[in-house]
Amino acid sequence: MITKTPKNKRQQKQGMLENVMRQFNHAADIIGLNTNIRKILEVTNNELVVHFPVRMDNGEVEVFTGYRVQHNNALGPYKGGLRYHPTVDIDAARALAMWMTWKTSLAGLPYGGAKGGIQLQPSKYSQTELERITRRFTYALGDNIGPELDIPAPDVNTNPQTMAWILDTYMSTKSPNERSKNMHVVTGKPIGVGGSEGRDRATGYGVFLNIKFWAENKKVDLNDKKFIVQGFGNVGYWTAYFLEKEGAVLTAVQDAYGSIYNEDGISVEKLLAFTQANKGSILGYVGALPIENKDFFGLDCDICVPAALGNQITSENATNIKAYLIAEGANGPTDVEAEKILLAKGIDIIPDILCNSGGVIGSYFEWLQNRNGEIWHLEEVMEKLERKLRGSFSKVLKVSKEREVDMRSAAFIIAIERLEQAYEQRGIFP
Repeated sequence: MITKTPKNKRQQKQGMLENVMRQFNHAADIIGLNTNIRKILEVTNNELVVHFPVRMDNGEVEVFTGYRVQHNNALGPYKGGLRYHPTVDIDAARALAMWMTWKTSLAGLPYGGAKGGIQLQPSKYSQTELERITRRFTYALGDNIGPELDIPAPDVNTNPQTMAWILDTYMSTKSPNERSKNMHVVTGKPIGVGGSEGRDRATGYGVFLNIKFWAENKKVDLNDKKFIVQGFGNVGYWTAYFLEKEGAVLTAVQDAYGSIYNEDGISVEKLLAFTQANKGSILGYVGALPIENKDFFGLDCDICVPAALGNQITSENATNIKAYLIAEGANGPTDVEAEKILLAKGIDIIPDILCNSGGVIGSYFEWLQNRNGEIWHLEEVMEKLERKLRGSFSKVLKVSKEREVDMRSAAFIIAIERLEQAYEQRGIFP
C-alpha cells in the first residue's frame, strides 16, 4: 500500500531523498552504469505504510503511522533499521533504504537495503506504551519481515529492548516448531535473547576504526586531536569512547536538547553518567558550558563526527567548519551542496555508507550466529569487524586514487558495480 505524502512534508524531506539520488546518479555516470540497471536501482521494490491503533495508559486510543521501505534485494534479504522519530515519513524511508542498499553492497554482505519506522516522539510515551506500539507495529508488518526476507535492526530512538519486543511478537505468530528458526528475524537484540557480543558498540567502533584507518593513511597521530560529536546516543557515545581511549579529546557535544563546549576536554564516561541520570539530555553538565546550536559546527577542532540525523551539514554552515575530517556516523548528515564546499576547502569526508557500516556488519555477525547456532566471544566479533572494515576502507581508498574521485564517489562506485554485476550475471526476469 502506498499513500501520498502531503506536499509540505514532501518538500521538507525532499532534501535527503534528493541527496541520495544525486550521489547515486553521480557515481552511475562515472562508471557508465547500464541504463536498464539504473532504472531498477533508482526506484524501490516495495513500500509499506501501515496505520494502526494502540490503547494508551489512560485508556485513550491513538492511531500511529508506520513505514517499511524495501529498496533492493538483488544481493540478499532486505536489511535496515527501524527508527522512532517525528521526521519519519515515506520519503525519509526511501532515502534511508537506498543508503542501506549501497552500504551492504559496499561491505560485501549478502544483504539488500530497507528502512522504516514510526512517526512519533518516544519521549512523550511511557515504556509500556512504547511496548504496545512496537508490538502492534510488528503485527501490522506481518510477513513483510522475516529472517530470510527483511531483517530490521535498531536505529534512531530504538534499542535492544525494542528488538526483543519485535522478536517476541513475530515469533508468537509462528507455530511452536517454527519459532526456533526465526531468532534472526531482527538483529541488535539483547544478549539474553540471541543478541551478539559487541553489537551494541559495532557502529561507533566502526566510525572510530575508519577515523583510525584515515589517520594511518595520512600519517596523523590521533593523540591530543580535538573532536566534536553531534548526537550522544549509541553511535556518538561509542565513537567518543574509543577516540578518547586513543588519546583524542572530546571538546563539544550536541544533542536534541542543546550544545555544550569545553576546550580543555569533556570526559566521555562522566557525560554518559550525567545523561543517564538526566533523561538523556546533555544540558546542565557541569564539565562544560552551553553554547548556541548554530555555533556548534564552526567550533575549532580537528575531527567532526555528525552522528545524529540527516541533512545537518548544509551549505549554510559548511563554510564555518574548521575540522579537517568529517566522519559520518549518521546516515546522510552532509547534503550535496555542503559536500562541494567542504571538498573545495580540502576537508576529507569518510562517507556514511563506509563510516557507519560497522553496525550492519555487526548485525550480519549476529544473524550468522543465530542461523548457525553459534556464540562468538567479544574479542572474536571485534577482530572480525576490524578486518572487514579495513578491507572496505582500503578498497574505497584504492578506487578513490585510481579514478581521482572523492571517497563518497569511490564508495558508491564499488557498491553499484557489485549490484550491476549481480544483475548482469543473473539476468532480469522474465
